[in-house]
Amino acid sequence: MNGLLVQGLLLAFAVVVILMRPYIQLLHWLGFGKHIRAEEPDSHTGKEGTPTLGGLLLIAVVIVLALGLGIYDASTYAPLAALGGVGILGAVDDYLNARRGEGITARQKLLWQTIVAIAAAIYLQRHYDFTGFRVPFVGDFNVGPWIWIAVAAFAIISASNGVNITDGLDGLAAGTLVFSYIAYLIIALLNVPNQTNLAILCTIIIGALLGFLWFNVHPAQVFMGDSGSLSLGAALAVTALITGQALILPIIGIIFVIEAGSVVVQVVSVKTTGRRVFRWTPIHGQFELGGWDEEKITLRYWIVAALAAMIGVVLFLSSLHMLT
Repeated sequence: MNGLLVQGLLLAFAVVVILMRPYIQLLHWLGFGKHIRAEEPDSHTGKEGTPTLGGLLLIAVVIVLALGLGIYDASTYAPLAALGGVGILGAVDDYLNARRGEGITARQKLLWQTIVAIAAAIYLQRHYDFTGFRVPFVGDFNVGPWIWIAVAAFAIISASNGVNITDGLDGLAAGTLVFSYIAYLIIALLNVPNQTNLAILCTIIIGALLGFLWFNVHPAQVFMGDSGSLSLGAALAVTALITGQALILPIIGIIFVIEAGSVVVQVVSVKTTGRRVFRWTPIHGQFELGGWDEEKITLRYWIVAALAAMIGVVLFLSSLHMLT
């Protein structure tokens, strides 16, 4: 098992690092460059034309390596399906954005996410017979199968959009995701019973993200795009659900909650009072306008993400201790 964990991590990292440079050249040749909106901070103008759709390579590498290492079972089918299903949506959105400067409408995007999320939630509920959630320091709380499905679908959609909203600065979403997946890697390994294949899948995703970060740290040579952010967020939520530790996902993914929350607060405030709460949302834009360097924002987000991941693992261990 330990060998496969290390093998998955290193293979994913190496394959992404080797393939990304020619892939970036291909994206340049195809004209899949990022369009910067006029309302974005002035510091983003230099990002115009940077290749996007980088997440598509990550998805392909993760799925191929998962199949190649033979880790497909009930615990990995749903995360891989979410990765591929939502990745298709994101890839189409990235393509349309690159070609015409406008992607899929928010309503169309939400509809597709909802279909994938409900399908994944129904599969998980029926296969694992989930009817409740594990509450830290309290124990299992039963809600029934249909409410479980509704909450699970909401978690998948929220995580998918939360990561997507966070993906606004070089290395921000990818680096934060690494810590979230590390937390669920540990949880899968220590779970009762342990979920070895799911843990290996987490290491493959972590390795692929680290390989991507090699080219995505400031100044980024490639962007993840919706193909990566939407799909990796959805897969993270599915992973959390399979481990039975979905209620600590908002803690482990606190950055995604804050980023998405800032947008919700801003929209509600503008619609109800006509006033802005923040100068720019997502809230990392507020920090940019406040004079923080892009690298400083990213590194501080990583620090918070690392702390949140550790807190989440501690909460998991506390609930595990109660059961034993």
